[in-house]
Amino acid sequence: MGAPRWLAYLVSVVATTGCGRYWVCDLPDPDRTSELPQRLAETGLYADIATGELAADVVAYTPQFPLWSDGADKRRWIWLPPGAQIDTDDQDEWRFPDGTKLWKEFSVAGIAIETRLIEKRGPADDDWIPLSYVWNADGSDAIAAPLGEIDARGTGHDVPAAGECIACHGGRRSFVLGFSAIQLAPPASSGELDLAGLVAQGRVTHAPAGPVVIPGDSTVVSALGYLHANCSHCHNATRPARDGARCFDPRNDLDFSLTVGALGSPAETATYRTVVGKAIVAGDPDASKVLELMGRRGFLRQMPPLATTQVDEAALATLSRWVEALP
Repeated sequence: MGAPRWLAYLVSVVATTGCGRYWVCDLPDPDRTSELPQRLAETGLYADIATGELAADVVAYTPQFPLWSDGADKRRWIWLPPGAQIDTDDQDEWRFPDGTKLWKEFSVAGIAIETRLIEKRGPADDDWIPLSYVWNADGSDAIAAPLGEIDARGTGHDVPAAGECIACHGGRRSFVLGFSAIQLAPPASSGELDLAGLVAQGRVTHAPAGPVVIPGDSTVVSALGYLHANCSHCHNATRPARDGARCFDPRNDLDFSLTVGALGSPAETATYRTVVGKAIVAGDPDASKVLELMGRRGFLRQMPPLATTQVDEAALATLSRWVEALP
């Protein structure tokens, strides 16, 4: 059995990163987390959890640029209330209808570890409730773990406390990460949902004005997409203000976002405008602070600062090639 997450949380309270961010997030609000079911089988994801049959209208999706999670395998699903639409007036900050649910399952070496749920209960941007469910050893169900769990099922995978979810999701007005015009633009695999499908089904209030295509060659696209998925939820120009703990909230002017209205060329993207020439030194990966922090893991300094203990070597190699080729 993994150690309770509160133990790591208490240790984190007294530590700060070398970048000046506190390694502390607000404790979960028990009144909010108790609103959600205590068993995954009761959340609406499955028609039959024993067979893995999904509930009606629950649809799988895959973002084109996934978040690095130490190599864990992930599956994702969404349920939208019948007849409801996503408000896409701002194509970079979709606003989801009351009742929306998204799940993400994490597996390591074929072992299902946890399934995370974020559910919107209310009309406001901050009416989301996050909660992780840790799978039983027999795979029969997963149980709510508001304080998370360290080394869950002996895999080395740490399940976050509900209060820690704000560290990433709280960096965007929409709260949802990985389900957006940028992330869903490519055609999806059979049975999965993509941007074209959302438009065809009338699930969005507005379609993007034109094609959503990331500019550049394959290396540039991979680099920009990786930084968008792994960095922009903290490092962006429109991060909402927060009343609670800083919880990995950066204080700088770096922006790694890909936005629908700035895809004419790589130079138009926020990364080229705000990061290249500062934390990225064109032509010199060794002098680039972003790559230095991505290539490190430890208690004091690493990027991303949360939810990873292993360096993404493949991504680091891609980013190094991209930096070397920058004029």
